[in-house]
Amino acid sequence: MLTVGLDVGSTTVKAVVIDENKNIVWKNYERHRTKQIEKVIEFLERIREELGVKEFRLFTAGSGGRKVAELLGGKFIQEVNALSFAVEHLHKDAGSVFELGGQDAKFIVWIRDEKGVRKFATMNDKCAGGTGATIDRILMKLNLKPEEVKNVKYDPKKVHPVAGKCGVFAETDINSLQKNGVPKDELMISLFDAIVLQNLTVLTRGYTPRPKVLLLGGPNNYFPALREAWEYQIRKLWEERGFEVKEENPIYVPEDALYYVAFGSALLSQFEEKDSFVVKDLSPLYRFLEEREKIKAQSGQVALWKTKEELEEFLKEYTSKPFTPPALYPGEKVGVYIGVDGGSTSTKGVLLNEEGEVITTAYKLSEGNPIEDTKGILKKMKREMEEKGVDIEVLGVGFTGYAKDLLKMAFGGDVAIVETVAHTLGALKFFPDAEVICDVGGQDIKVIILRNGKVKDFRLNTQCSAGNGYYLQSTANRFGYRVEEYADVAFKAKYCPSFNFGCAVFLEADIVNFQQLGWTAEEIMAGLAKVLPLNVWLYVMQEPNLRKLGKVFVLQGGTHKNLAVVKAQVDYIKSKVPEAKVYVHPMGSVAGAIGAALEAKRVKEAEGVLV
Repeated sequence: MLTVGLDVGSTTVKAVVIDENKNIVWKNYERHRTKQIEKVIEFLERIREELGVKEFRLFTAGSGGRKVAELLGGKFIQEVNALSFAVEHLHKDAGSVFELGGQDAKFIVWIRDEKGVRKFATMNDKCAGGTGATIDRILMKLNLKPEEVKNVKYDPKKVHPVAGKCGVFAETDINSLQKNGVPKDELMISLFDAIVLQNLTVLTRGYTPRPKVLLLGGPNNYFPALREAWEYQIRKLWEERGFEVKEENPIYVPEDALYYVAFGSALLSQFEEKDSFVVKDLSPLYRFLEEREKIKAQSGQVALWKTKEELEEFLKEYTSKPFTPPALYPGEKVGVYIGVDGGSTSTKGVLLNEEGEVITTAYKLSEGNPIEDTKGILKKMKREMEEKGVDIEVLGVGFTGYAKDLLKMAFGGDVAIVETVAHTLGALKFFPDAEVICDVGGQDIKVIILRNGKVKDFRLNTQCSAGNGYYLQSTANRFGYRVEEYADVAFKAKYCPSFNFGCAVFLEADIVNFQQLGWTAEEIMAGLAKVLPLNVWLYVMQEPNLRKLGKVFVLQGGTHKNLAVVKAQVDYIKSKVPEAKVYVHPMGSVAGAIGAALEAKRVKEAEGVLV
């Protein structure tokens, strides 16, 4: 009888089928995009059809493997045991293993001495730092496809400091390096180097990796530069510790490096009765899919709306109207003030006329060089004016955002102002009675408290991605959706899981758990939108009593273009302050740039008065 080994992971499902001679007769590996059970059904149905079998033995592993085993009567295998058994079967001379998965990492070392063979194994499954999830997020941030990175070569001389212990800190470091103009290939090898060092220093628990060292898992299999980073750092470690290496090619990626956990699970069937853990019927999986809607209703919460009428009323009130600039005519000469916001994930620009009206805007996702990004948006705005036949005269230039000082120096601007001031000015222009400004950007959150148009207090969150737009964007991308589709997808959910607010690592752990319970992508996305206000007001602002802050709230920043986020914010704010007025800035994604331009206008006009 054939034996199926399934590795149902946090991001992928791997399947291996072996015959009675332990030969692999079928294998496959695919991302499940949160649909673990559906992908398992697809694989098992294909196995039955393509191999012509009605029944098989089933052994599972991975974060979602236990549920599959329970439903079908298979046996669940702890993945470190499966991994080590596969290695021992295929590589008698293996000294150690590093396996990187989507959201976990494993290390096993075999110590051979006069006492015999001892094995030490450890696994990091509580944090996504140093795993494939971190790589996925940085690839998305840099707008790179995985295949583009396959040609990158590791060079230790081009490595920049990046924190590997936490995916959030890694993103922050990459963001800073990116804004300082570090090329993308150097950012990626810096990330790979950080991941390797994180695993060598923390995951190994002080043990020295023994040769031969096997590098397993998707990231190690797919990225040559990551493998090169492993080889460089492991050899360096051996040299530092005086560890003599006699083997040729002591560090390598073996064939089928993706499948070792699945293969090991299948191999371990030899220690069970031959007629045990046989699957004859897949109907329990289908029943689970049907019944989990009831489970969700009991264990989850109502998603972003209770009735369709409520949702329609919200969309009618908060769907933004297209920007309509003041009329400009061919041959007209217009004095303009330029505002540029060099943000964490994008660069924004605006032109204001002498009356302070916005006449055009520009937006560009960061490509890793803030100077080139700024050149791009300036050219775009200039070209738009030229196409209209308008002759512009630049009267002043203001910068804000992470790259403000660099940009002011490079372009000779008039002012470089801190983000809190820029965003306050940008909000007050449209809402003079604003009392609370909540700006959620790509990688930061700003809450500004105003009294009589003056800043009274503020809170910033720049070191953690909990509750920010980039986290939502990267999660949507991981599920196969563009960020522009987020709200439409999230609004499809009737129920959603309840996330713990706080650190993005904990949110990531919640996602893994919810996937195992069968929550779909749209339901998880709705849940993430719904927890965002908790991260803003309780985690960042640390103020449960919103009434103390004010009654007129302005939501701005690119994240509030996402109507799922706006719906969650409005509901939360009004649950605390029923009489509150909650506005969405009509140009919220460029509010900082507007503020920078307004400050440049104020400074230049003041200079004119003095003259």
